[in-house]
Amino acid sequence: MKNADTVETRTAGRFIFTSESVTEGHPDKVCDYIADSILDAYIQEDPKSRVACEVLCKENILIIAGEISSRASVDHEAVARRAIRAIGYTDPATPFNADGVTIYQFVSKQSSEIAQGVDRESGMDSEQGAGDQGIMFGYATDESPELMPLPILLAHRLSRGLAVDRRTEPFSWLRPDGKTQVSVLYENDRPVAITDVIVSPQHSESVSRNQIVSYVTESLAPRILGDWFTKDIRFHINPTGSFILGGPSADAGVTGRKIIVDTYGGAGRHGGGAFSGKDPSKVDRSGAYFCRYIARQLIKRKLARRAEIQISYAIGVSRPLSVKVDTFGTGDEPAAAEYIKDMDFRPAAIIERFNLLRPIYRQTTNYGHFGKPGLPWEE
Repeated sequence: MKNADTVETRTAGRFIFTSESVTEGHPDKVCDYIADSILDAYIQEDPKSRVACEVLCKENILIIAGEISSRASVDHEAVARRAIRAIGYTDPATPFNADGVTIYQFVSKQSSEIAQGVDRESGMDSEQGAGDQGIMFGYATDESPELMPLPILLAHRLSRGLAVDRRTEPFSWLRPDGKTQVSVLYENDRPVAITDVIVSPQHSESVSRNQIVSYVTESLAPRILGDWFTKDIRFHINPTGSFILGGPSADAGVTGRKIIVDTYGGAGRHGGGAFSGKDPSKVDRSGAYFCRYIARQLIKRKLARRAEIQISYAIGVSRPLSVKVDTFGTGDEPAAAEYIKDMDFRPAAIIERFNLLRPIYRQTTNYGHFGKPGLPWEE
């Protein structure tokens, strides 16, 4: 069989699991960041804003669309240009840059039919209902101090490292776009080693491939991976040979296309709903945050080593239709189920618990919505 040496089956708890991350300059993440920046701007002025913002970018075009109902007045174009500038797309020689991009807007108000089911005053059961139907998952594992799966945690660290280094003089040849990927070997369901790492940083024409390889293998990876760094890791650095043309100047970006990057890197299941650009009345976002919080509590209370929570909602209904816990045979599932039995999954209760009616969403956009300090569902 071709490539037989790279195949690991899940036998006796031995397998390889891989997760990827992207930098803040990736086209999809550019869109996510603009959408969350617009959301924050509305919530800053009117905490009860209803925002469902979608963004698309390609070359010198940016499209902002969606449904927004608010008492706030927000200059979408100004917010978008500030966000693009903060990411680092400022070079006027490239099609996509903060000052040169052409912005089109297609924004209407939220449907009154949705509002009558979601608003507390008009909800069918006199409570704030879920902003949509759907299923949400939360996941946690004790394989890292952050209670996150190790592959996605390390991939995010490498991507963030590229962004930090890009803003320092020795590595100013780095550009905003980039991707990383980390493969981890598990034995008896515990991580034991990194087998492969992909780092694909966008770069200027002035830097050689040897310089990029040296930077990744001698500076970035040892510094970021710490004790997980070994000489046995197989590195794949810009596998096509170069990565000069990147970001929206080269590829289209759309909000909500990095849902696995945003969550658990594939280690935990996903309900399909994206996060960015949505206010917390949308349970795609707030429900997933609460599920993550509960999964973390199960790990912290030693009720499991791995835990996953699933909830489901109907639009306009405040209480979930179903709640399920899975400890994957790593703990006391009946005790875990008993612990979450009295949890309050109503959207209004989640919003109150985490104080979600404040402009905190730009800080969630990049390098994962989970496993980062300072987020209320991670406390």
